[in-house]
Amino acid sequence: MRKKIAVLGATGSIGKSTLDVLRQNKDDFECVLLTARNDEESLGKLKTEFSNALTVLSDKEGKGALLNAIADCGADIAVNGIAGSPGLEPSLACIDAGMDLALANKETIVMAGPLAFKKADKNHTKIIPVDSEHSAVFNLIEALGSLNTTEIILTASGGPFRNYSMEQLEKVTPKEALAHPTWNMGAKITLDSATLANKGLEVIEAARLFDFPLEKIKVVIHPQSIVHSLVRVKDGAVYAQLSRPDMRLPIHEALYWPQINPSPFGVLDFENLNLSFEKPDTGRFPMLALAYEALKAGPLMPVVYNAANEIAADAFLKGRTGFLEIPGIVGYVLKSCRESGGDREAPSLKMILDTDGIARKTALKYIGRTDDDF
Repeated sequence: MRKKIAVLGATGSIGKSTLDVLRQNKDDFECVLLTARNDEESLGKLKTEFSNALTVLSDKEGKGALLNAIADCGADIAVNGIAGSPGLEPSLACIDAGMDLALANKETIVMAGPLAFKKADKNHTKIIPVDSEHSAVFNLIEALGSLNTTEIILTASGGPFRNYSMEQLEKVTPKEALAHPTWNMGAKITLDSATLANKGLEVIEAARLFDFPLEKIKVVIHPQSIVHSLVRVKDGAVYAQLSRPDMRLPIHEALYWPQINPSPFGVLDFENLNLSFEKPDTGRFPMLALAYEALKAGPLMPVVYNAANEIAADAFLKGRTGFLEIPGIVGYVLKSCRESGGDREAPSLKMILDTDGIARKTALKYIGRTDDDF
């Protein structure tokens, strides 16, 4: 019997990669739901190709229609490729519907990891990471054992400005920031890779996905994007996952999990392969350090970090702020929204969304000041 697949964000980068995997494995998978935000033309073409799938255009039909379609589609597993915080509630709806979740939307775990895992335990569903870094760690820990793992090492390409001086970073344009050296991704995640905000979000995600101490999660710059992550075990040895940078491979792995099936994606040729590693510079790229601070500050502060970054990133892409102003905005909002009241194991969805809204308003108010106030 074919496994039934829901593809959330079907017209985006992750969605397109997922559909490539489904096309390659028609005997194993059936697409039962396709969603998009506003790309009606592309969604219509996909409906013609995957004629048995429900389709939802969320901007036109509303969030309620999207959540209802998730509940009714009967999928065994959903791939959530929706970008940013709008992907949170669809993720939770997938879990509530009893389907496994192949998760590319890191904001789900950053904003609501404890809540998502509580729901997954209740509904006996599995959250399988699709980010290339977390997919690598997931598979390495599965193979080596969580009790044997002492350190997680996430790799980062360093983005297009890895070797830029502060003076050069001051002049970066949105067009330049959207030219990633190794990955073909959406605008938001590409910019986040350039600022290292994406890696900051991934550090928070790793801590929550793998229930791992923050001080045992490290980041190393690896410009070639061949080593997708590493883990260190008790005897000091380090194990790595290597493949060509192709998101179809972690998606393929997630859809087939716990089986390992043949795949044409990401196959690595070792001829003329040179790998390099270096320490991230948090002086020039403070977003990584701010992510560590956010998670240390309390369970709701990653919500603040994510919200402030989304507002700041959008402002930069629209020409309202400079590249170097992004971490300043996020740092200001983190200080302004400093959490009080102690730890909470699983904040409610309302509490998460309320915090998200406050952080966004704080960031927007700050950006609305004159340039002299930055």
